[in-house]
Amino acid sequence: MAMGLFRPAPAMAATAPSGYDVVVVEHLRLKVPAAGVEAWLQAERSSWEPWLAQQPGFLERQLLWDPKREEGTLLIHWASREQWEAIPPAAVAQVQNRFEALARQAMGMPQGNPFPLVFEGELHPL
Repeated sequence: MAMGLFRPAPAMAATAPSGYDVVVVEHLRLKVPAAGVEAWLQAERSSWEPWLAQQPGFLERQLLWDPKREEGTLLIHWASREQWEAIPPAAVAQVQNRFEALARQAMGMPQGNPFPLVFEGELHPL
C-alpha cells in the first residue's frame, strides 16, 4: 500500500518538550473520499488541532492520505501513554462532536459523520 504525506503540517506539530522521547503513537484511520479531503483537513484544523496542542504530553500529529483506499491516517505522538490515557473520554467526545459538526457543514450533510473511523490502534517506536 503506497501512502504518502498529503501535505506538510508544520502548524500541527508541537515542539517536543526537552527531555521527552515519543513513547507511543496513536494510530487512526478514517474513511476520507477524494472529494472530502479539504473538508477533512479544515475540520481537523478547527477542532482537533487546537485542542491537542493544549493536552499534556502531546508532541506532534501527522495527517496522511491514501488515495487508493481513500483513507486518512493520523499519527499522534505522545510523550507518555499515561498522559494520553489521562484524557477524559467526555473531553474527547466533545471535540469529536465539534469535528463532526464542522465536517458535516463542509460536506453539506444533515447528520452523521462524513469521515468515520475504520481503525484505531497504537504504535511504539523502536
